[in-house]
Amino acid sequence: MSEKIYLSKSTRFMKQTVMPNNQELTQFKPVKSIDKEKMLTNKIYINPEDFKLIFAEQPKSGYGTINFSLVYTICPHKKVKKGCITLSNIQKISLDIGRNDKVQIIPWSVPKTSIYISKITFEVDFMIKNRSNPTIDATKLARRVISNFQNQVFSVGQEFVIDYDVYYLRLSAKSLETMELESILKIDKDEKENEKNELELTINERGILVSQSQIRFDKKQGAQLKLKGGGSGGSSLFKSDWNFEDMGIGGLDSEFSNIFRRAFASRVFPPNVIKKLGIKHVRGILLHGPPGTGKTLMARQIGKMLNGKEPKIVNGPEILNKYVGQSEENIRNLFAEAEKDQEEKGDESELHIIIFDEIDAICRKRGTRTDGTGVGDTVVNQLLAKIDGVDSLNNILIIGMTNRKDMLDTALLRPGRLEVQMPIGLPDEDGRTEILRIHTKLMRESGSISSEVILEKIAERTPNFSGAEIEGLVKSASSFALNRHVDVNNPTKPTDMENIVVQPIDFEKALEEVKPAFGISEDEFEGCFRNGIINYGEKFEKIMYLGHSFIKQVLRSKRTPLISVLLKGKPGTGKTALAATLAIESKFPFVKMINAEKLIGYTEIGKSSEIKRIFDDAYKSPLSVIVIDDIERLLEYVHIGPRFSNKVLQTLLVLIKSVPPLGHKVLIIGTTSIPHVLEEMGFFDVFNATIEIPQLETTNEIMMVLKTMKIFKKKEELQKLQKALVPRKIGIKRLLMLAEMALQSTKNGELTAETFLEFWTDYSVL
Repeated sequence: MSEKIYLSKSTRFMKQTVMPNNQELTQFKPVKSIDKEKMLTNKIYINPEDFKLIFAEQPKSGYGTINFSLVYTICPHKKVKKGCITLSNIQKISLDIGRNDKVQIIPWSVPKTSIYISKITFEVDFMIKNRSNPTIDATKLARRVISNFQNQVFSVGQEFVIDYDVYYLRLSAKSLETMELESILKIDKDEKENEKNELELTINERGILVSQSQIRFDKKQGAQLKLKGGGSGGSSLFKSDWNFEDMGIGGLDSEFSNIFRRAFASRVFPPNVIKKLGIKHVRGILLHGPPGTGKTLMARQIGKMLNGKEPKIVNGPEILNKYVGQSEENIRNLFAEAEKDQEEKGDESELHIIIFDEIDAICRKRGTRTDGTGVGDTVVNQLLAKIDGVDSLNNILIIGMTNRKDMLDTALLRPGRLEVQMPIGLPDEDGRTEILRIHTKLMRESGSISSEVILEKIAERTPNFSGAEIEGLVKSASSFALNRHVDVNNPTKPTDMENIVVQPIDFEKALEEVKPAFGISEDEFEGCFRNGIINYGEKFEKIMYLGHSFIKQVLRSKRTPLISVLLKGKPGTGKTALAATLAIESKFPFVKMINAEKLIGYTEIGKSSEIKRIFDDAYKSPLSVIVIDDIERLLEYVHIGPRFSNKVLQTLLVLIKSVPPLGHKVLIIGTTSIPHVLEEMGFFDVFNATIEIPQLETTNEIMMVLKTMKIFKKKEELQKLQKALVPRKIGIKRLLMLAEMALQSTKNGELTAETFLEFWTDYSVL
């Protein structure tokens, strides 16, 4: 369907009609309508003699453009004085005509192009405010509009009055689509044949209303009335002033499209169409994902854009109450209005939206609570009964939000309940650019941001930022810009407000200050190789080549979404440093390390839950690296006994070989210093590959490390050492420690071959 058009009065006045043959325009004086009945016809009346001058060949009525703006049906009437024209108050408003303005009429001929209205939407309100909030039958109103105003010309923005039972309604044309009359008749004729209308609709600012025109009605914002149905073309689901760009949601276009298709598409059509298909509307949506990704924002904006009751927004913990039965009653109260509305109106009931923030607080898996009260279970039962019980409602839409989907009761997630489960993940680069545009919109409009700030480049440098963190980044940059204009010694000194401009340097500082909670902690990984990574020869290059090969395979292959590699070797061989280096060099958006240091003080169940959480977070990113460092320490392995944590062991064994969800890829890198123990535990079976990290054992390997360290100021000392050194197996980490000890033992900082050989010979110090 073609896009709808919305034109302001100023736009319409620009499209002026030229008087044929340069004929001079006759100016008329506006007067009140002859009587109330004539006012309700939406026609304009002039004196018969004036009518003949303008419409010589049309004795009864004709179309005329008023003041180069709207087209009305002009009729002669003998009660109208010569030189006068009848205009009702509503017509004056539509035409923007003041009390003393003159009116000009130009004959308007029906063009040969598409000018007949195929579809038109009117906004409805009372002419005089009404407090009774009556129900208006839109189908009946549509028939009356066709009966009273057939063959009249309507323009976008035009207003008129119609009598409906005992009320006077004010209607405003919001949008319309036009076609040639033959095409409309053809559609009407073939309607029973699935409406084979392959003819193009034309968006126009005006058109002629005919009996085949489809009419839809929207309630004007704030109007004290209820619309039953939507007219001859079905009800309007969305508010008239809704615009997707104004939602302020960046990077979630595909998610919103999926939500619209699953949850709202069926509500666009009239109830009788849905009955024919034998389906029910979707009653529930679950938005889940990491904190700060826009779940709450999307839920609130969905509620605002829909043409239903004002959404009820409930924080999950607010439902719970210390009194017996009060929590369940709070749930029932949320649905009371929707139940009453459905009893009164049935399928014509308005949509009732209930938004649950932190829904996991009240809908945890039944049987898992340890408080002994059982309140949580009964609350879940009550909510399930209201959403999809025996007397289930069809006029509700539940929107739940959580970042712990795993905690929700599984019964809540089946079809008929919260069946549309939409993961809201971290935004991609285009999404981050869109979010930055949203949060810098006012800055750009007011000129408070430098033209040198390139939002696309900032988006490239924020791969792991959530929407909330990007907003925080913009706030941080603004604070640096404001701080430049504050005199620390005299804070009360007036500032030059007009010269406050956010510069690129402000965003540079903000990027150093604001770090993403999700993704990668560079400080943590860089701490694993403070002394850098030293190339000690062919063995090192082969290890790095294999590591990069696995990274490329995860990145490019469609057949291996999961690759797990175990680095094994003696203590001090640099396994952790190599694993951290490969993780950083992968440039994957999500990189996390699991080690025993982070889990100190956790119980066995706590450790398993934390490890599971990290894996779940990894599955939310398209590309992830998980480093499981020092696996035996995670397992609390002690060779006396032996003893270890079987719960953590089973958790790791299951998760390491669990294939990630479709569209997600994971590289797992594990390290161990006692591979024979892990082999007995079954770890070698779950890892796809094993790489042994050897000790240094040749003179060349040892000397390459020492040369890279640059601890010898004189080349002669290096040459002496190379000749005198007796090689032995040593881990690179221990070699670095030994060299640093030898250097620190010197008084002037000049290390000699003899001093180093003393420590090398007395290797037992390590």
